[in-house]
Amino acid sequence: MTAHFNQVHKKYPIIIGISGASASGKSLLANTIVNELGSTQVVVISEDSYYKDHSNIPYEARTTINYDHPDAIDHDLLYRHLLLLQQGKSVEVPVYNHALHIRQKETKHIGQHAVIVLEGILLFIQQSLREMMDIRIFMETSLDICLIRRLKRDVKERDRSMDSVLQQYEDTVRPMYMQFIDPSKHFAHLIVPMGGNNRIAIDMIQAKIRELLTDGHERTPSQPGALTSS
Repeated sequence: MTAHFNQVHKKYPIIIGISGASASGKSLLANTIVNELGSTQVVVISEDSYYKDHSNIPYEARTTINYDHPDAIDHDLLYRHLLLLQQGKSVEVPVYNHALHIRQKETKHIGQHAVIVLEGILLFIQQSLREMMDIRIFMETSLDICLIRRLKRDVKERDRSMDSVLQQYEDTVRPMYMQFIDPSKHFAHLIVPMGGNNRIAIDMIQAKIRELLTDGHERTPSQPGALTSS
């Protein structure tokens, strides 16, 4: 697929990072990998789970926070959890409530899997996280399509009004995409157009994962590049 894909070799767990705009198809790709390779081998960890907890402030104040800025996410905790998983240990991943903008009391237990798929809008911002990922994938989807998907999702699943979703998109979502997310695709090994519906890219990614699962050797470091698949 790419020069990097031909060089990646690593013992378990293989860590795959999927980034891109909100509603660009990250979760669709991640879940497709799980469904086709099997949940016993693959686990998905969402960056959203690591939004910082703001239960100590009123709800009205929580709604004004810029959730598309890197400071909104506890990347240090995510990094520590990945280190523990690499060491063969289990972790308790936070459960985040998007409607209330707080972490739930319960957590999600994550044990050992051969493949860890990370998905989130800001995964490639922090160098320490990037360096843990064997394969970094950026979902490149039209922002108009992303907005339509986000509207449908947030109104239906997160109990949001259409006006509030559009206002947030104008105030923070699009500006933060232009400032942080779009530039981060420079760190991707693979840029996938057409979002999570790009069957050719999905097949190529899964073929590489199967190769790594069969191989099991140590990774050979390589430099990322803005490479595409269509």
